[in-house]
Amino acid sequence: MEKEFYSNGKLLLSGEYAILDGALGLAVPTKYGQSLKVVDSSSGTLKWSSFDENTEIWFQAEFDLENFKIMASTDEKTAQTLVKLLSEAQSQNPDFLSESKGVDVETHLTFPRSWGLGTSSTLINNISQWAKVDAYQLLWNAFGGSGYDIACAQHNSPITYQLQNGQPKVNEVAFDPSFKESLYFVHLNQKQSSKEAIAAYRKQHFDKDRLIKNISVLTQKMIRADSLTEFESLMEKHEALLSEVLGIPTVKSQLFPDFSGTIKSLGAWGGDFVLATGNEQTLSYFGNKGFHTVIPFSKMML
Repeated sequence: MEKEFYSNGKLLLSGEYAILDGALGLAVPTKYGQSLKVVDSSSGTLKWSSFDENTEIWFQAEFDLENFKIMASTDEKTAQTLVKLLSEAQSQNPDFLSESKGVDVETHLTFPRSWGLGTSSTLINNISQWAKVDAYQLLWNAFGGSGYDIACAQHNSPITYQLQNGQPKVNEVAFDPSFKESLYFVHLNQKQSSKEAIAAYRKQHFDKDRLIKNISVLTQKMIRADSLTEFESLMEKHEALLSEVLGIPTVKSQLFPDFSGTIKSLGAWGGDFVLATGNEQTLSYFGNKGFHTVIPFSKMML
């Protein structure tokens, strides 16, 4: 018997950090994502193979089906992460793999792992579908985080995401700006640890209620913005707010002070993608600075 699951990647356009404390965030699922294929076998073990966007194996492991003990792996840390996820899934659904005589699993990414589009969240959502458990609980019990990335994995249009009393509130929104041809995603080639970034944010002292309110208002205004000029102003206000809270200079002032457009960080500051406004010269500007992954909004958004 063969089963296959798929989950969308994610980008958070507004609300980074503050979304953890209940701020309203705007997120978009991406055209890039990850699939998980499960084939029954008689091996008596769980054999796992992970493939990158070039269909090359980047991780392999074999686990005992009884307790998910690692029998062999090409990367101990990744194998331990899988043990944690599979064990948590089975604790939520004791029937998961309980009758299995063996299983072969393949995961296939459609984006480079360094991009930070949700290698983990797409995997968690796929495992949750396979195990028939709640993806948010699987995320929170195994790793933590806001859960917006799980919402993106499950939706095929832009969403707003907000934690209310610890529960996710997800709404699909019509975010298809008339100025989208002027929006670009630029990869900074610096993978950030979300866990470390969140820990650093937690150490800051600031008026949390004020930040949540201000970010939520900016999110609502970004969704409704009907001109590039208005959207750029909102991007700048969002950057200034979080720069003050985090005590970190904005990415534009640090890396691109001579850029004529506007730049906004996405997710953990200092890595992964940023959102930039520009035109046909934008590609060459960032290319000359050594940043060669520049993806137009329409080619990134699902």
